[in-house]
Amino acid sequence: MTNQDFHACIAACNACADACDQCAAACLQETNVQAMARCIALDIDCAQICRMASAYMARNSELANYLCKFCEEVCEACGEECARHQAAHCQRCASACRSCAEECRRMAVKMPGATATQRAEQRQAH
Repeated sequence: MTNQDFHACIAACNACADACDQCAAACLQETNVQAMARCIALDIDCAQICRMASAYMARNSELANYLCKFCEEVCEACGEECARHQAAHCQRCASACRSCAEECRRMAVKMPGATATQRAEQRQAH
């Protein structure tokens, strides 16, 4: 696959990471920050995995499908938590997380994943 094949998923990952950063920062300004603790923690986790998945796809890593699968799971968890809160920033984040999860789900299916055996064979060939 080429970087063009990853374009929509990379864009969704980057948009999700930005939304999560904005949500976490806004949650820290809420009156009851303690009530937002799980949201903030998941926002941080989600932003980091989204950026990592984006980087793996950008360099066409043979392991990108694994990151996309994990990114999908983290985005789902973050989106569910954010959707529980009525704040506009949480609702925007939940939407971005759902979009990213969908794109990552599509990419994980489309991408060939190197198995442990294939990676060992590649190492032996070099």
